[in-house]
Amino acid sequence: MYKLVMDGRDNFMKEIVMNEALLEAYISIWNNRKITNGEGGKVLSELIRRELLDENTHPRARKPILEKFYLSIKRVMESSLSDEKKNAIVMAYVTELERLSSSK
Repeated sequence: MYKLVMDGRDNFMKEIVMNEALLEAYISIWNNRKITNGEGGKVLSELIRRELLDENTHPRARKPILEKFYLSIKRVMESSLSDEKKNAIVMAYVTELERLSSSK
């Protein structure tokens, strides 16, 4: 009799929940990471960008971006997170690395 019409809000809410879950998973891997309130996906992207650029380190001690990428991916893969969360975080790193590479 009645049809349920999906208008995209359902998928949007699922994406927000997933972004928040990924942000929590990311923070659980990296000690001493503090964040302020914000949209999970944007905050996660910014944290990954800062990690790849090694902005949390003194300028003379910074490592090249590909070395930071390798070390970050290794840390994610060695963590106790579920395979699904590991894959999602790795994909976020790949996306951010591609963004950084294309902006140079």
